[in-house]
Amino acid sequence: MTRRNFFSSALGGYLSAPRFAQSEPSSSRPPNFVLLLADDLGYEDLSCYGSKEIETPNIDELGQEGVKLVDFYTFPTCSPSRAALLTGRYPLRSGVVRVLIPREHYGIPASEITLGQELQSCGYATACIGKWHLGDRPAYVPNKHGFDYFYGLHYSNDMTLPMIDWPPLKLFRNGQIIESPVKQNTLTRRYTDEAISFIQRNATKPFFLYLAYTMPHVPLAVSKPFRGKSRYGRYGDAVTEIDWSAGEIMKALKARGLDSNTVVVFTSDNGAAIRTKFLAHAGSEGPFRSGKGTTWEGGVRVPCVIRWPGHLPAGVTLNGITSLMDIFPTFMDIADGKLPSDRTIDGKSLVDYLEGKSECPNDRFFYYSGRRLFAVRVGDWKLNLIKRERTDEGHLTTPVYCHPPELYNLTSDPGERHNVADDNQVIVDRLAKAALDFQSSMIPGKLPPPYWRALVP
Repeated sequence: MTRRNFFSSALGGYLSAPRFAQSEPSSSRPPNFVLLLADDLGYEDLSCYGSKEIETPNIDELGQEGVKLVDFYTFPTCSPSRAALLTGRYPLRSGVVRVLIPREHYGIPASEITLGQELQSCGYATACIGKWHLGDRPAYVPNKHGFDYFYGLHYSNDMTLPMIDWPPLKLFRNGQIIESPVKQNTLTRRYTDEAISFIQRNATKPFFLYLAYTMPHVPLAVSKPFRGKSRYGRYGDAVTEIDWSAGEIMKALKARGLDSNTVVVFTSDNGAAIRTKFLAHAGSEGPFRSGKGTTWEGGVRVPCVIRWPGHLPAGVTLNGITSLMDIFPTFMDIADGKLPSDRTIDGKSLVDYLEGKSECPNDRFFYYSGRRLFAVRVGDWKLNLIKRERTDEGHLTTPVYCHPPELYNLTSDPGERHNVADDNQVIVDRLAKAALDFQSSMIPGKLPPPYWRALVP
């Protein structure tokens, strides 16, 4: 069967399937996967992670019925994080090292194998609903990278600048534009409806639902029922609507007897855009320093809850080093699938760790921003090799090398305020060697052109 015929067949099945299908007993089929990804959600923007102003009862319930991860890492911006999530690899390996923009001739390479593709090979129905942001040319869209069905945006909701000839924001169903410009206020609600319809259509077979919300990325947009719901302003309203969405999806799973056989993950692509004089509505990073776009903890440490009844303990909090890259091998382990053997997969299966059968498989994390390694964490210690800040105006400063490197203990100093390198030279040397050894083994993928070339017609 050709690739085109495959997608035509998948679409035909979608159009002809009954709206309410009866599910078969969960014990006779592999587990389903539902991955909910917020955009620019801060570490402390969920009540289960400490928010006092934003109420998220549905996501809190996922954590109460499953596992909450404390040290869960992403990358500073969205396209690299999404590449890491779907490939299980550091973004530099695929070459997706910066935010992608409309109309550029670059995206996730065809040589990369995504989580969607691997689950398809295991017999899963797959859907990407929401924000893709791994390329908007035909070769890079979700239907070419492991997703039978796509409904959403190709890139961020703020990429609409007419002065550089960006097109109006378009909403797609597979390859067809169904709305332009997009009515953003109802996006979260429509994504939720599409997700529930996908669950209904595939209730009798294993499925992978990847729902990547547009919110709370700016410009913030909320449907009418949620305006003014939060004490935290429009930002809080957007998070409240996402929490509602998570609740509706859980209702849909429970109504079809699927919730006990479905792994549900909720997390974010990176830290929040911090509040500046020009951005009043922004997230909270809690005890951490800085936010989106930086490799300080506030830019790359995000909330993550995982629910899988009967397999994972309920109400447990774990603080091992984990990341978006671990989702790929974890899902494949649960699905009894195989990881690609012809390439480096940086993520590790967390199944035994989440079930309480073993220690965390990771003891380190490498903080990449763009094509450069900015920092390394081993255990409690983090060594900054390069750093950058975000100004009060919201601009990112030029990265500067740390001479000498800066060392922080993330357990006693999560806000990275006290550089203790002078008193811990042995630890500095050990982490510097770990960074050097890892960087020397890194083989970059094909890198995108500089922005100025992408913007030139």
